[in-house]
Amino acid sequence: MSNATRVAKSFTIEAEVNEYVSSTKGSQSASERVNELLRRAMRAERYERLEAEAHAFFSTLDEKERGETRAFQSAAMRTFERD
Repeated sequence: MSNATRVAKSFTIEAEVNEYVSSTKGSQSASERVNELLRRAMRAERYERLEAEAHAFFSTLDEKERGETRAFQSAAMRTFERD
């Protein structure tokens, strides 16, 4: 990991979170484990936002567009089955 981009900050965390970090950090420092967990949480939030955007996009399709999509998917599957 790159230490050059780290910034010293002070945050207050709940005792339960601190216990979890301590019990799961292994040979890492507590700071490294917290950063790893935060990166995972950030990634999960991004996926949730993308999922919400995809749901909003696809929920606006009308029945004709859905039919065309299904037809395209069926044709693609037939192509894959031939190969």
